[in-house]
Formats: sequence, C-alpha cells, structure tokens
Amino acid sequence: MAAARGTTRGRAGAGCAGDDENVGLMMDATNRPPRDARTALMRGFMCRCPNCGQGKLFRAYLKVVDRCAACGEDYSHHRADDAPAYFVILIVGHLVVPWVLIVEEVFAPPYWVHAMLWIPLILGLALGLLQPVKGTIVAWQWAHFMHGFEHAAHERARWTKQR
Repeated sequence: MAAARGTTRGRAGAGCAGDDENVGLMMDATNRPPRDARTALMRGFMCRCPNCGQGKLFRAYLKVVDRCAACGEDYSHHRADDAPAYFVILIVGHLVVPWVLIVEEVFAPPYWVHAMLWIPLILGLALGLLQPVKGTIVAWQWAHFMHGFEHAAHERARWTKQR
C-alpha cells in the first residue's frame, strides 16, 4: 500500500483517499523534482550552463567543459555523440533546399552561380548552428536526467562542500 502511494505520477494526491502527504508535489517516477526544460534548452542554445545560465558550456568550439565555473555542475559524462551533426543537417537542409528549388525554377542560373550562392550559405549555417545545437542537446540531457546527470545532483552537493 505504501509503495503504491510513492508511485503516483503527474497528479498530486492520486494515491489513496486521504493521502495528503503528496498534495502539491510534482516529482517524476524516480522521485526527483522536475527541471525546467524550456529554460534549460534556451540556456543550452545560448551555450550557457543549463543549470545556472551563468557559466560557459564550451571551452572550445565543440568541447564541453568538465564543470560549470559558476555552479559546479558536472558535464564530463554528457553523450551528445553525432546527434548535433544530424540535427544541423536536417535544419540546414530544410532551410536551404526550398530556396535552391525556387531560384532554379524562377531564374535558372548556371551551376557556378548555384555553387557561389549555396556553398557559403550551407557552410555558414552548418558551422554557425553546430555549437548551439550541441548545447541544446547537452541541456536536454541535463533537464531529463539522462546519461549520468541523474547522479550529478548528488555529486554536485558533495563537490560544493569540498571546496
């Protein structure tokens, strides 16, 4: 009976009648308070720490810092892998291909004009979006306690005490 009360998810007080201890609580299935995903994603897109918004998320173009300099959040275990590149290809393709087709149908320029127009645009968009998209993916992982971030909340408390 007590186990059933602890597994309620979403609605407060969805356990047994008279179960007032869970009223007003919003926790996920692993009993962690939810993180604000929208704020985290915006901070990640701005290449800032999704936890505090103050520290830088990258130490180099695509190298994520090991810890936030402002709040101490650990990022050494993130797993963005190839996802940023896939999402950037998807975004840039959806932005550029319609314009390539429109220019071809309306103006029918020679191929060298297409190359002069689209290659710099594609390279600029891809390189410009790669870091913000990677920051957003790291922030998504942080907001949803994925790939080691579920332990980071406990580790951060110990790390700040040792300072």
